[in-house]
Amino acid sequence: MIFFKKRCNKIPKRKKSAFCPQNISTYKFLSRTRVCAYAEKLRPKIYLRKTILHGFDKTRLLYFTFGGYTMSVQRKKYKRKIPITEKGECYIMKKFVSIMLAALLALALLAGCGSKEATTTTTLNGTTAADGNKEVSGTVSTDGSTSMENVIGALGEAFMQNNKNAKFTYNPTGSGSGITAVAEGRCDIGLSSRALKDDEKANGLTETVVALDGIAVIVNPANAVSDLSVENIAKIYTGEITNWKDLGGADAEIVVIGREAGSGTRDGFESITSTKEACKYRQELTSTGDVITTVANNPNAIGYASLAALQDSVKALTVGGVAPSEATVKDGSYVIQRPFVLVTKTGTHLSEVAQKFFDFATSAEANDLISKAGAVPVK
Repeated sequence: MIFFKKRCNKIPKRKKSAFCPQNISTYKFLSRTRVCAYAEKLRPKIYLRKTILHGFDKTRLLYFTFGGYTMSVQRKKYKRKIPITEKGECYIMKKFVSIMLAALLALALLAGCGSKEATTTTTLNGTTAADGNKEVSGTVSTDGSTSMENVIGALGEAFMQNNKNAKFTYNPTGSGSGITAVAEGRCDIGLSSRALKDDEKANGLTETVVALDGIAVIVNPANAVSDLSVENIAKIYTGEITNWKDLGGADAEIVVIGREAGSGTRDGFESITSTKEACKYRQELTSTGDVITTVANNPNAIGYASLAALQDSVKALTVGGVAPSEATVKDGSYVIQRPFVLVTKTGTHLSEVAQKFFDFATSAEANDLISKAGAVPVK
């Protein structure tokens, strides 16, 4: 942009400045094309003055004054006034604009290269390395399976250690309740210790297997029985076998302990043993911990619990001669097993913090944590 102002009527011959203080308010803004037009029209008396050229050298705007109309400036290394033509003025402005455009282009290229370099490394979960290392804040809410307590607890704790401003919550209500909670939008991620049913998937839910878990059949450590077949386990739970002596144990009535309806552990156990809707429970408890405590306190009790939640207070039976362990679950030789599932709403985007937890829990980075919690990672 070029500044113009009207010159005073009279200019002393020896004064360096052609500007008139009284006319400061008469500046007008004109394009370069119009500058050249004016210069052509008033060509006879157009001069450059030293102060103006000096300012141009410092990349400041040129100041032109028109009185008669004349522009007076003087080149730094000459004492005499030098006329300037339309062609010369346009050339100077073109050169100035070209330099500025080149500088801007160089800055843009540098910024683009830096941005590209920061986002070219891709992680396993599909995000960039820079995004993966970025700490997030907010709350991740989970709800569901009590059998997943150890696994989800370990994952949640590690996630909060890596994201100091993030909060992780876990509500152990059971698989059925967790599935309902995520469907109703009461939590970010539901937790289920069984695969989703077809009708649940049809209602807009998606399952992601985060680990595999063996379902251990447990008895009191004082019980002499150490191995049962799947068929005998089914007969115990349906009431066909009611005394331990029929299985090589003491002459005592078998106390059948299980989980409440809607439990993922119960669903998995009954599916594998083909005892759905046929079990005759003495007690139906609401958590894996309650089952373990009850069996530990009753020498005649039998129950089932997540392999990931086993404690020394109970004894896990071998099934068909195979002990429940990470290795036997992984190779499939231990047949009473089920998946640990993260449940989300189909087509609904998780919050930034919930998505980051989900990506972490399903990545190979979580394998050691899952193994230490007693489950079998699937990555």
